[in-house]
Amino acid sequence: MGLISELKLAVPWGHIAAKAWGSLKGSPVLCLHGWLDNANSFDRLIPLLPQDLYYVAMDFGGHGLSSHYSPGVPYYHQNFVNEIRRVVAALKWNRFSIMGHSFGGVVAGMFSCTFPEMVDKLILLDSSPLVLDFHEVQNLLTYKRRAIEHTLQVEASQKPSHVVSPEEMLQGFLKNNSHVSEKCGELLLQRGTTKVATGLVLNRDRRITLPELSFDFISRESFVHFIRKLQAHVLLIKAVHGYYDVRRENDADKEPFSFIIGMLKSTLKERFQFVEVPGTHYVHMNEPQHVASIISSFLQSKPRLPNQL
Repeated sequence: MGLISELKLAVPWGHIAAKAWGSLKGSPVLCLHGWLDNANSFDRLIPLLPQDLYYVAMDFGGHGLSSHYSPGVPYYHQNFVNEIRRVVAALKWNRFSIMGHSFGGVVAGMFSCTFPEMVDKLILLDSSPLVLDFHEVQNLLTYKRRAIEHTLQVEASQKPSHVVSPEEMLQGFLKNNSHVSEKCGELLLQRGTTKVATGLVLNRDRRITLPELSFDFISRESFVHFIRKLQAHVLLIKAVHGYYDVRRENDADKEPFSFIIGMLKSTLKERFQFVEVPGTHYVHMNEPQHVASIISSFLQSKPRLPNQL
């Protein structure tokens, strides 16, 4: 299944870039990449999925080929949720499915809880619908402060973009992303960099290179309240060697994830499916065949709609 088109959707600060595959007449699926990645994250997976659907993979603001936010405007989790609403309004989608990897899954989860009537199916690739931090509530204000200070520091430093050779760029990227194969690293950098006379520069906004800017850490109580709003059928695919190895150092505790799975099962019941597959955090890129058939079956299933719709 070849790429149909590159899209450029107007937003007040510029544009959101996206890629589209499949049949324009098919049910729509919005694909959301991980933190600091871009829409090329789905290049190897989407050709293995049902070809009668319409897939749009967007670059979040400040990522890939999308515009950076205006100077002085910070990036917060809610902004990325807002971007989804703007994109689907531009595409004239009223009801659709979402597939999100890592950070993209977290944004997708928050959107699905906020606009439950719009989301038919939610696919979380080595992700969680929301980010729990109930062991570190005392740190939440620290995170907020750090996010503000980081933004001010980046804005104050007028350093020009760092130009490096393609090989140096790839090796640096792979060093910081141990779960990504070399081939997949090259694919992400194709969309994540711009060629200049002396080499490559990263496209992404330097203000987003701090997790505290992009994630909303919520309490156990909030998690329970939020997921009760979900109307979507949810598929969560966890990589055996993913998830725990890519987040913050004090997230080695597996209890929060067990709590997430338990609550999703007890709340959504038959609307929740959990599958564990071999692979790392980027299994959907490195070995897309490990997840393609699971996702295809889920997308093609005809779930019974909730009574309230």
